[in-house]
Amino acid sequence: MNYERLNRCPICNKDLLKNFLIVKDNSVSKESFVIVQCENCGFKFTNPRPDENSIGKYYQSAEYISHTNKATGITNKAYKLVRTYTIKQKVDLINRFAPKYTLLDYGCGTGNFLEASKKDGWSVQGYEPSSVARTQAEGLLQQTLAADVSALEHIENESFQVITLWHVLEHIHTLNETFKKLTQLTKIGGNIIVAVPNADSHDAQVYKENWAAYDVPRHLYHFNQATMKRFFKKHKLELLEIIPMKFDAYYVSMLSEKYLTGNNEYIKSVLNGFKSNNYASKNANDYSSLIYVGKKN
Repeated sequence: MNYERLNRCPICNKDLLKNFLIVKDNSVSKESFVIVQCENCGFKFTNPRPDENSIGKYYQSAEYISHTNKATGITNKAYKLVRTYTIKQKVDLINRFAPKYTLLDYGCGTGNFLEASKKDGWSVQGYEPSSVARTQAEGLLQQTLAADVSALEHIENESFQVITLWHVLEHIHTLNETFKKLTQLTKIGGNIIVAVPNADSHDAQVYKENWAAYDVPRHLYHFNQATMKRFFKKHKLELLEIIPMKFDAYYVSMLSEKYLTGNNEYIKSVLNGFKSNNYASKNANDYSSLIYVGKKN
């Protein structure tokens, strides 16, 4: 197992880092990891972390539902049920911001969003490093998907009207390099749409180190609205809109409650999810997860 330590903040490049929180990997390894915070811009990230060649073992779980269509347990069954509705919302979203043209889903998982987009008239391409998830996605789409990030180097710049990263950005080791490449692949006037957990949400404040959306060490970065806005600005994207993902508060609370108590406290989880969304509606839209829509000018 090889670990790497970042000595500078990935967003502002300052070396003013302090320990913020120690979080346990409750879903796979049971190891603990440190989340640090930049004293200059406030960005939080897991540090040190497994390097790219070592991170794979932390995804080896039947519970990691984005890499499998198996719905094991009530929480993941609920996730899969809601996913059908949220996929329609995502397709409606890309249609609202762009004509039906070319779409790249970076980190496409089992391909459900791409399948829905393709049926809606989009020309789609996906990248997915997990062979298990990619095989399922290729079966759904009946087309070959990119298995290695190097495949993006062979795609002509400004090829895609929309590029989406649904809960993917927080997993990328080469954060700035990869995002720079994705902006190059986006057409002028096109959109990059990013969904990430919000470390300033009410459920994050309630559950603290047991907040499931920290998901260390798979989640390398822990954004809030301020740091995401700064990240978009760094990559010269105009931020058009911030959109809540209201179901996430319930799903994350279910997992967090289990991490906290060891039990499936469904009623309490639903109550905390409701409280989180209610808090966000009155406090700068700080929902459990947020979608950021950027435009390349």
